[in-house]
Amino acid sequence: MKPRHKRIAIIAAGLGVLALASVLVLNAFRSNLVFFFSPSQVMANEAPRGKAFRIGGLVETGSVKRADDGLTVRFRVTDTAHTVVVVYTGILPDLFKEGKGMVAQGRLGADGVFTATEVLAKHDENYMPPDAAHAIEQAQKAQKSVITQ
Repeated sequence: MKPRHKRIAIIAAGLGVLALASVLVLNAFRSNLVFFFSPSQVMANEAPRGKAFRIGGLVETGSVKRADDGLTVRFRVTDTAHTVVVVYTGILPDLFKEGKGMVAQGRLGADGVFTATEVLAKHDENYMPPDAAHAIEQAQKAQKSVITQ
């Protein structure tokens, strides 16, 4: 084999390895991508069933119920227009409270109950996750437009 052909073969093999690595990285990135949905979007069936995503909004006042095991918590999250029941087993963040903002990551079951694997709470009095704040704002605008019509 001539040196020229060896160089071409090495370059072609290098490009093939680079393409394979790119495909593997992009596939891993796509499978780990988690989207955010508001309760209104979940109720409108915009959220994927059986795939992980995040839901956010306000913890509805009076909705937090703890199971006898001390770890399982059932509550409702709302964007003031719709609510979704969330079940979480684990230790909740210290700042998790009724009427406050939160984001949960998990999956929506066939029964419409969101089973969370992680719950995040706001970190100070003025903070709400931007996606949750936007979802609540949009739901309030939609609710006002329905009332005025």
